[in-house]
Amino acid sequence: MPEREPGLKAAIRSLVRRKTREIKAVDRISFDVAPGEVVGFLGPNGAGKTTTLKMLSGLLYPTSGQVRVLGHIPSRRERGFLQQITLVMGNRNQLSWDLPALDSFELNRAVYRIPPVDFRRTRDELIDLLDLTDLVRKPVRNLSLGERMKTEFAGALLHRPRVLFLDEPTIGLDVTMQRRLRAFVAEYNRRTGATVLLTSHYMADVVALCKRVIVIHHGHMLYDGDLSGLSDQFAAYKTIGVTLEDASASLDAYGEVVGREDGKVMLRVPKTESSRVAARLLNDLTVNDLTIEDPPIEDVIERVFAQEAPKEDAS
Repeated sequence: MPEREPGLKAAIRSLVRRKTREIKAVDRISFDVAPGEVVGFLGPNGAGKTTTLKMLSGLLYPTSGQVRVLGHIPSRRERGFLQQITLVMGNRNQLSWDLPALDSFELNRAVYRIPPVDFRRTRDELIDLLDLTDLVRKPVRNLSLGERMKTEFAGALLHRPRVLFLDEPTIGLDVTMQRRLRAFVAEYNRRTGATVLLTSHYMADVVALCKRVIVIHHGHMLYDGDLSGLSDQFAAYKTIGVTLEDASASLDAYGEVVGREDGKVMLRVPKTESSRVAARLLNDLTVNDLTIEDPPIEDVIERVFAQEAPKEDAS
């Protein structure tokens, strides 16, 4: 990565003597994804998610290490490999801007050499699944962002890929459109058995689609396992929700009060103390209702991201 100080003098100096800094965007990450899995690939901005997806799809050549997808080395860009994968990026276009989506679909048919009968069957199925009947005849530039993303999905899946790399596919979409695209991905996975590796900053996408998540930060892997296991490993507290007969009673002695809503008080307590605190509340006060819950997954992920990256081995 090039670096320079601000100002005209620094700009002129950089023409003669450019200063650079090496950054390991992805460092010693190792994982396997089984056929048919839908895996969330999480990390803050700059964690290395898109770089990893580009290596897996063959757009980038890894400096070291080995990458294999469906038995192929992605960077070789072999026809047999490219015909079985797709990469959908929420901030990139593949459809021709001034043409109706149907014309771009025909171009993709030719590129992937899809037999006309198979193409029409798949195209019509995707149009039905994504509710595109009224959209595919409009120029893409006349579509809203959500409508465009639906047509992008259809165009990316015409060749029925076995592996889907989805990089922020719902970015910038409203809640309703996010929900529709999540439902589509889940249905496509169910119908075809396709493998999905999904990056998203919307935890609703991950919770709805992924049982397993991989978390990276500063290019290093921090977690690989069940989504539910994140709370066990990274959340050191639980949330107790309690509704009292005497709503004015103070609960500061039992834990950190983090919220009040409709007479219900939310307490944050250490995970190891949650049962004991709940017993104290039931013994000391007149309790109408009490719940013990894991923290919201968004809070857990934020805690994971706040961790320091693993240090380099001294060797």
